[in-house]
Amino acid sequence: MTHTYAVILAAGQGTRMKSKLYKVLHPVCGMPMVEHVARNIRQLDVAKTVTIVGHGAEKVKEQLGEMSEYALQEEQLGTAHAVQQAASMIEGLEGTTLVVCGDTPLIRPETMENLLAHHKETNAKATILTALADDPTGYGRIIRNEEGHVAKVIEQKDASAEEQQVKEINTGTYCFDNEALFTALKKVSNENAQGEYYLPDVIEILKNEGATISAYATDSFEETLGVNDRVALSQAENTMRARIAEKHMRAGVTIIDPATAFISAEAVIGADTVLQPNVMIEGATVIGEDCLIGPNSQIVDSRIGDGTTIHSSVVLQSTVGNETKVGPFAHIRPDSQLGDEVKIGNFVEVKKSELGNNSKVSHLSYIGDAHVGTNVNIGCGTITVNYDGKNKHLTTIEDDSFIGCNSNLIAPVTVGKGSYVAAGSTISKDVPEDSLAIARSRQENKEGYAKKINRK
Repeated sequence: MTHTYAVILAAGQGTRMKSKLYKVLHPVCGMPMVEHVARNIRQLDVAKTVTIVGHGAEKVKEQLGEMSEYALQEEQLGTAHAVQQAASMIEGLEGTTLVVCGDTPLIRPETMENLLAHHKETNAKATILTALADDPTGYGRIIRNEEGHVAKVIEQKDASAEEQQVKEINTGTYCFDNEALFTALKKVSNENAQGEYYLPDVIEILKNEGATISAYATDSFEETLGVNDRVALSQAENTMRARIAEKHMRAGVTIIDPATAFISAEAVIGADTVLQPNVMIEGATVIGEDCLIGPNSQIVDSRIGDGTTIHSSVVLQSTVGNETKVGPFAHIRPDSQLGDEVKIGNFVEVKKSELGNNSKVSHLSYIGDAHVGTNVNIGCGTITVNYDGKNKHLTTIEDDSFIGCNSNLIAPVTVGKGSYVAAGSTISKDVPEDSLAIARSRQENKEGYAKKINRK
C-alpha cells in the first residue's frame, strides 16, 4: 500500500513583508498562514507531514505543534534544497509527496485532494497545480502537448511572444512520485543567477528522463495566491473572510453585511444567529443558536449560549450563558462567567467574575474579582473595590441580594443571602443574611446656609 506525504515550505523570512514577524506566521482571519496550510493538509489522508523551517523555526514549531514533523533548512538555498531537507524522514518511501508553500493559505483541501487524484489517474511522476489567470504577467507558463500533459514550464522572461499569451500558470504546488522526487533532487544544479536550487528544475529533469508530467487546473485562481507582501496579505484576508462568511450563511447564520463581518477561521456559530454590521468574532469563539450580535461588537475566544444578545460590546475569553443580554457598551474582560438570563447593561465592566442566573448589573458599574449569586440586583454606579495597591481581593454577593446605587464594596467582603445594601453605602465589613447594611453619613440640613454663600 502506497502512502501520501506532505512537505510544507516555511523556511523563508519574507523580506518583502518588511516585518519582524516571519512571513508564514502573519495571520489571515486570525490564524497564521502556515497553520491554514497545515490544517488543510490534515483533512487529507496523509501519512506524514514535514514542515521545512528556517527563519523563526522555533516559533513555527510552537504554532503548529504536533500537526507536523520538522526539518531545518539552515541556509535558504532555494526550494529544491528546502525539500531535500526532508530526505531523512521520507526519502526512499513508496508513495506520493505533496509539496505546498506555507504562504498559500487559500488552497482548499478539496483542491489538494483533486490534485492528488489527478496525479494518480494520469500515472504521472510529477503533477503541477495550475490556474488560469486573466493577467498571467510574472508567472511561469504551462505549455501542454497534444495529449494534455506538460511539455514544459517556462518562466515569463524566457517565454516567446506566443507563449506569453498562455494564461495557464504554475502555482508552485506539486505532487511527485516520492522516490522519483528525491532521486531527481540530487541532480538539480544551482547554475543560475541566484545560485539556488529550484524545485521546478525537478520537473525538467523528470521530463527529460521520459516521465509523464501532468497538470491539474483549479477553477479558482484566487485560491492559489502566494502571500509575499502586505498587499497580497490583504487580498488573502478579503478572500478568506468572504469564504468564511459564505460558509456560515449557508449553514443558517444571517450576516447583514458580509463585507464588514470579521469572523475567524476557527469560530463556530449556530443557526438563526444574526450578525449585524461591523462585528469581529475572533479566535476559537463558539456562539450558540438564535443569538443577536449587534453592531461594533468584538468577541474573542469566548463561548456564547443560545438566544443571547451582545450589543455593541466587547467579550474577551469569557463564557456567557443562554438568554443573556450584554450591552450596549459593556466590557466583559477575561475569565468572566455570566449565567443564564443575566443582564449586563450599558457602560458596565466585568472582570474575572462569576454572575449567577437572573442577576442584573444594568448600568455604570465595575464588577471585578467577584462571585455574584443568582437573582442579584446590582444598582447603578456600584463598584467592587478589589485592589489594595498590592493584591486583588474577592467580593462575594450571595443569592437574592440587592445592592443599591453608588455602593462601594471594599474587598474582601461578603454580602449575605437576601440582604440589602442601601444606596450610597461603602461596605467594608461582611453583611449577614437577610440584613440591611447602611454605611453613609446621616443627612444634616443647614437652613439658610446657601444665602450666606450667595452674599459672599
